[in-house]
Amino acid sequence: MSGAAVAIPRIREIVGERITQSMAVRQHHGVDTSWHPPHPPEAVIFAHSTEEVSRIVRICDETETPVIAYGAGSSVEGHVGALNGGICIDISEMNRIVAVHAEDMDVTVEPGVTRKQLNTYLRDTGLFFPIDPGADASIGGMAATRASGTNAVRYGTMRENVLALTVVLPNGDVIHTGGRARKSSAGYDLTRLFVGSAGTLGIFTEVTVRLHGIPEAVSSATCAFATVEGAVDTVIQTIQSGIPIARIEFLDDVQMDALNRYSKFNYPLLPTLFLEFHGTKAGVAEQAEMVQAIAGENGGENFAWATEAEERTRLWQARHDALWADLALRPGSQAFPTDVCVPISRLAECIRETRKDLSASSLIAPMVGHVGDGNFHVVMLVDRDRPEEIEEARRLNDRMVMRALAMGGTCTGETGVGIGKKKFIRAEHGAAVDTMWLIKRAIDPKNLMNPGKVLPE
Repeated sequence: MSGAAVAIPRIREIVGERITQSMAVRQHHGVDTSWHPPHPPEAVIFAHSTEEVSRIVRICDETETPVIAYGAGSSVEGHVGALNGGICIDISEMNRIVAVHAEDMDVTVEPGVTRKQLNTYLRDTGLFFPIDPGADASIGGMAATRASGTNAVRYGTMRENVLALTVVLPNGDVIHTGGRARKSSAGYDLTRLFVGSAGTLGIFTEVTVRLHGIPEAVSSATCAFATVEGAVDTVIQTIQSGIPIARIEFLDDVQMDALNRYSKFNYPLLPTLFLEFHGTKAGVAEQAEMVQAIAGENGGENFAWATEAEERTRLWQARHDALWADLALRPGSQAFPTDVCVPISRLAECIRETRKDLSASSLIAPMVGHVGDGNFHVVMLVDRDRPEEIEEARRLNDRMVMRALAMGGTCTGETGVGIGKKKFIRAEHGAAVDTMWLIKRAIDPKNLMNPGKVLPE
């Protein structure tokens, strides 16, 4: 009898009907939005409190049952599959906003709160939570994967914006890391250790994050370029000039074609930048003027402004819908998404060489990226039933990642490791992987927390 078979009746005594072994529910919780095959858990529990999660995890520890936390399921590297069986703890119903401290510009939430839910709640405070990965992800999942997104060039990633965590450890103990002070020199920085650990060290049941003031003025624009180099050089020169741009996104001609078709736009089918400026009215105008001049020197033309809120919302919603637009280019296909991040000085070269590989391939593969911080994505469209296409996507992914590592970059700037990028961790970190395993074994000696993810065997 498996550990889960022993654990499930005991867990049912705690949560009642909020545990299910329905195949449909299990299948849903065993797959994310990528090409990775589903690995359903043996049961799904909808948890409601820190105490409940602690009691469930303690039972799983006693019965040696693997545990996978689940938020919104919007990850793309196979983060949520139950590779070794076990149970899934769905935290989506833990969605209370615990406390807003407007004067200190921070908020404490339960992990199931989504970014859109949080910003709707904050609307009348003059504050907002800026991390925007596109999907309406849960705050707990965003912290677990160290998410970033379109605003990261100005506001940073989850690493910079998580102040404190409540964590249920693999043995069921509950700890609190960090605090609401803006800085501390007290002890090890456990908050940064857990942020990005993808549920392999514990389950978050409360998250405290920084908030930011809603800017007085916001202006968005698009600008098309004759060449990829012109667009990327504009990005590099904008960052090197110290212009505090809020968002600067690169979309290649294939991606622009997808967006035009899906979102009913009529943009030129050229490499394009989406830009957004935050600040005072005078500051926004000055930033926009400077960037427009830089773009003009690099062949940029057709600056199209979106100053009204509805226009900006439509523009950025189209950007956030890029994955669905890509899938519509090849109905029935699966997305094989991947990303890398390189030092800004190597960005143009990395994109240029990657585009050469993609152009020579038979796969449709749009490119889009948060290039203001050196991060870009490729979405390869594959037929999961054609092994040769999966192999081609793997080959292209391998070349892209190893190119980025050779340039001093990383195998993933945003989408995380999960199982999809696990094989590159040793190439990126070398002997430091052994130290990561020491930490994992010290905190999770039975390897029950989301086993098979992040660290190579």
